[in-house]
Amino acid sequence: MTVEPTVITSLENGVFGITLNRPAKRNALSSEMIELLHQAIGRADLDSGARAVLIRGAGKDFCAGADLDELLASADSSADENTASALRLGTLFEAIRRLPKPVIALVQGRALAGGAGLATACDLVLVSKSAQLGYPEIQRGFVPAMVTTLLRRLVGEKTALDLILTGRVLSADEAHTAGLISRVVPDAELERQASEVARGLAASSLSALALTKRLFYELDGMSLHEGIELGARVNAVARSTPDFRAALVRFLRP
Repeated sequence: MTVEPTVITSLENGVFGITLNRPAKRNALSSEMIELLHQAIGRADLDSGARAVLIRGAGKDFCAGADLDELLASADSSADENTASALRLGTLFEAIRRLPKPVIALVQGRALAGGAGLATACDLVLVSKSAQLGYPEIQRGFVPAMVTTLLRRLVGEKTALDLILTGRVLSADEAHTAGLISRVVPDAELERQASEVARGLAASSLSALALTKRLFYELDGMSLHEGIELGARVNAVARSTPDFRAALVRFLRP
């Protein structure tokens, strides 16, 4: 019997697709899947044909969070082993943010716990109208540890504490209002609109996208003066790129 891979990748029209492929387990994040996601992000980085990345989940849900069977088994592991395991998910979030190419999450159904973390680690998050996002770890006697850094930056202290202490799950509209996601899309339009956004980004200047993304995330924690100085340096670099020169010439001499 052929065993389906837990992560499927594809490349079409400059869009590198990554599909979480454990639909029977609601795409729960097993250690194997996390390792394969690291590999997929690495391939997207190195592949010159990949200009944007689109992450989706197979089946009804985007991702239900950690694999609960693995999580239960981890109670018998050492603290060092569990720290290393947790860091593999955390460093996946970092890898997505460091990737110089834009990453879009296409979210249907539920994105919970680490699944919500994975979605919100992406640069753009397009969510179907009927989708739900949340951090219910506290209801399982667990701590939403790996997702809290992202969550606090996205929604602020009070909203973040409300979500992680109560474990309540948000509707797509509530998640959008809270600042967790980029856009809410009609269910029937999600695939088309997410693919359209990904293709549009893939057609944009790679250097401009990479510089913009790096600037945006490096501004975290900077003072206004530090941010202005960094922006000036990025501006200077951008002016020297071939993409900038070619685009300006096309604009001035149509």
